[in-house]
Amino acid sequence: MSDEQETPVSLQPDRAPEAVDTAVPSAAAPTTAHRKKPKSSLLRRRDVLAAATAAGVGVAAARLVAWANEPPFTPVPVTGTQGNKTGLDWVSPLNTESARVAHLLRRTTFGATQAELEKAQSDGYAKTIDRLIETPIAEPAPFTGGDDASQDKPLNIGQLQQWWIEHMLSTPTPFGERMTLFWHGHFTSDFRKVSPQNPFIYWQNQTWRKFALSDLRTMLYQVTIDPGMLRYLDLATSTGRNPNENYSRELMELFSMGADAFTEDDVKAAAKGLAGWREPLTQAIVDAQLKRAMERGNTPKVPPKADSVKTGVFERQRAYAGAPYAFLGETKVWNTDLVLDKIVAQDATAPFITRRVVTHFAMPTPDDAYIARLAASFRKTKYDVKTLMRDVFMSPEFTATSSYRALVKTPIEYMVHAVKALGDPSIVRAVMGNQMGMGQTLFDPPSVGGWPQNESWISSNTMLARANFATQIVTAAKKVASAANAHQTHLDGVLSAQTLKLLNEATDDRKRWMLVFASPEFQLK
Repeated sequence: MSDEQETPVSLQPDRAPEAVDTAVPSAAAPTTAHRKKPKSSLLRRRDVLAAATAAGVGVAAARLVAWANEPPFTPVPVTGTQGNKTGLDWVSPLNTESARVAHLLRRTTFGATQAELEKAQSDGYAKTIDRLIETPIAEPAPFTGGDDASQDKPLNIGQLQQWWIEHMLSTPTPFGERMTLFWHGHFTSDFRKVSPQNPFIYWQNQTWRKFALSDLRTMLYQVTIDPGMLRYLDLATSTGRNPNENYSRELMELFSMGADAFTEDDVKAAAKGLAGWREPLTQAIVDAQLKRAMERGNTPKVPPKADSVKTGVFERQRAYAGAPYAFLGETKVWNTDLVLDKIVAQDATAPFITRRVVTHFAMPTPDDAYIARLAASFRKTKYDVKTLMRDVFMSPEFTATSSYRALVKTPIEYMVHAVKALGDPSIVRAVMGNQMGMGQTLFDPPSVGGWPQNESWISSNTMLARANFATQIVTAAKKVASAANAHQTHLDGVLSAQTLKLLNEATDDRKRWMLVFASPEFQLK
């Protein structure tokens, strides 16, 4: 379809649909109000900000350009999402099967094309859940040079980010990639401390994907012996005689149980039990070390040997070998497996992980009773992640009116969805260039606590960055997909009056795409 083709935009306001004029003027035959054509077809910054200011998520960005009269945020009780005093609100369409499917795909993928949405709607909600969860996760093509990273040939982090983003765009199993991104933000490591002079941060990405839908106990073990994590939280330096407590603390506080479920004595005890692991050596790392030793005239008599594994290597002589001691109320000589077994046996573990999953995929402030119900099933199935995800998606709370557009897309979700919608993979580098400005850079979380969620993404700077990104990609795309049905495929056809007005005024596909991407509806999921 050409850039000039337009279709009416449907609105579901908090009143009868027939009371709203939803006709969109054709670009080829504009109405009287829009008959005068602009002098230039270039996208204007003001167009983007106008769309962004159609709701609360864009107010801060608009204020930067002196649109100072927008009202402040106020809660919208009907939907539980954000709005403002201009009257923004949406009526949840989740009483229909097709809308529930679209809602599911927004939460579990990086956006669906019209064909993908239609297939899922044809399959139905339950069958789509089964397909998303049960389809084996597709592996990306190997990252060139990744396994051989060393001091001589360090990883190019920008290229590694692009490798992952391109896989997000092309993968046939987007839910698996969403889970990989979720675990990347939960079990965090950053390339700065891990270092590009080894393959560890690349390997970590592969590991999180491989075990993304396994079980929590298996995942915690893989996290513990992951080379990137060994370095990031210093477990590789920990010995039985001189235990390092960094990993044991974060393992319990941020990765599994929560801050109130253990004591400082438990941190010290777990550190003893977890000690004994070291980082693996690849042949490339060994070769680089020998090269530098020879340059200094310090060639070792017994050169180091490369390891054959991509995990930490346990050395018994570095582990704890003393008397029994107490950990979480039980006394014995602890090791890595026993520490992890004890953690997953704690009452706090299942609710903690469940809450993290629910606030990422379902709603920002879940009821305790909802979490308790899901957590009980999670624990009963020995922490099977597939079961937890299926229980979340099949729960009535997930498709309740209050859950509709209740979450804010992370920057990566937002950008990848927009690029995928345009259909031009040549603009993928725009995602890389805008990560920092929006606050989410792959392989570089702000702290061990990972990235924030939901409303934390909303600020004057980040909203302006999103508006700039919308302008950039729509302008840079060599060819854009038809936007004739973009409002339906990507926004459910459920629009605020302001967004509807702006789309009605758009005169070509590029402008309509820009307005879709900058709209408050597109920021939400």
